[in-house]
Amino acid sequence: MKLVTYNIQFGRGRDETVDLDRIVREISGADVIALQEVDRHFERSGDTDQVAALRARLPGYHAEYGAGVNIADDALATDGTVIHRRRQFGNMTLSRYPIRYLRHHLLPKRASTGPISIQRSALECVIDTPLGLLRVINTHLSHLSGDDRRPQIDHLVRLHREAVFEGEPVCGALDGTYWRIDPPLPRPPAMTVMAGDFNMAPDASEYEAIVGPWSPYGGRMTNPALFADAWVVAGHGEGDGVTADVRGVPVRIDYVFVSPDLAPRIENCRIDDDAVGSDHQPVWVTFDDS
Repeated sequence: MKLVTYNIQFGRGRDETVDLDRIVREISGADVIALQEVDRHFERSGDTDQVAALRARLPGYHAEYGAGVNIADDALATDGTVIHRRRQFGNMTLSRYPIRYLRHHLLPKRASTGPISIQRSALECVIDTPLGLLRVINTHLSHLSGDDRRPQIDHLVRLHREAVFEGEPVCGALDGTYWRIDPPLPRPPAMTVMAGDFNMAPDASEYEAIVGPWSPYGGRMTNPALFADAWVVAGHGEGDGVTADVRGVPVRIDYVFVSPDLAPRIENCRIDDDAVGSDHQPVWVTFDDS
């Protein structure tokens, strides 16, 4: 099973051209796709609904969207009537396999009178994959600072650790009520992938909050309730690889983190250095689903 995460920068590539067809070519062959920075009705991306456009270009996939930014953007039709619509910016998850349910989480945010502060979110989908039921958390964290990201990471860690405690979107004694769901929703599975643009380097304290502290007696103290870095599990060094330039510095800021029970299923992890559809590079992980 192949999974890819890609911050597509609303399809604007290194040539400054917005081209969703190019993005689709660069994610071709993936079974599960986590996209960040997908636009709806922004001028910068041609005032288009990129969610609808991607769904049309990938008809064989189940697709869900979670907007962090969600603001009014009413428009006038040619006949003078008002078209009610939303201007949105967020994360999109696509899967060849059924998405049983999802939860959309808005992450902690602080206001700013200086640098632009954007509402970030995490789209959590429970997918029925050949690996078994899998939680895929597709997220995009703050670009502003480690202090801004740390509450967001703490929130994601809490959501992961308390997934069974919080349960399915609808749960309880549903038989005999108008909330009855058939087939019943499965409980949140333990196997989890958390992927996306984390806007942090591997030497940041936020990274340590996800994968555990470093010990000279054997490396990362990966907690079984947290995550391992798929890039490292596949044999690469933490400081190796580049997925974006941050203020002129090449760095790895896009990740696929996996719950430790998934780590043995990783066959490889690679960064597509040839992709040009965005200012980020896609990160691919192949899992053994036999």
